[in-house]
Amino acid sequence: MTAMTAVTQTAVTQTPLTPQTPQTPLTPTEKTGARTDEAAALIGDARERIDTLDDRIIGLIQERVAVSAVIQEARISSGGRRVNLAREMEVLAHYRDALGKPGTTLAMTMLELCRGRI
Repeated sequence: MTAMTAVTQTAVTQTPLTPQTPQTPLTPTEKTGARTDEAAALIGDARERIDTLDDRIIGLIQERVAVSAVIQEARISSGGRRVNLAREMEVLAHYRDALGKPGTTLAMTMLELCRGRI
């Protein structure tokens, strides 16, 4: 037996196996960070609404990706470039005007998702 094997076997045999205790579910106040049950209920309901909105936003982005692919395919097949930078600048300005500086970041991410899917 090599020294490395002895060390490995010793480490394995000396590691106690402890039974896993089931986690107790968090209470609504623990889950939300609220201090009252009423606030926890409000936060829980609002989070459900946010999750629904997020699902809709994701669906809309997926739809936008598909429409962008149609546009890119038409542009490329007609001899044009895959990306129209002037149009992208319009989109960036639209998001910036509507949402401020973070809107530009959001638009850049969305444009990145929509590029090159062909």
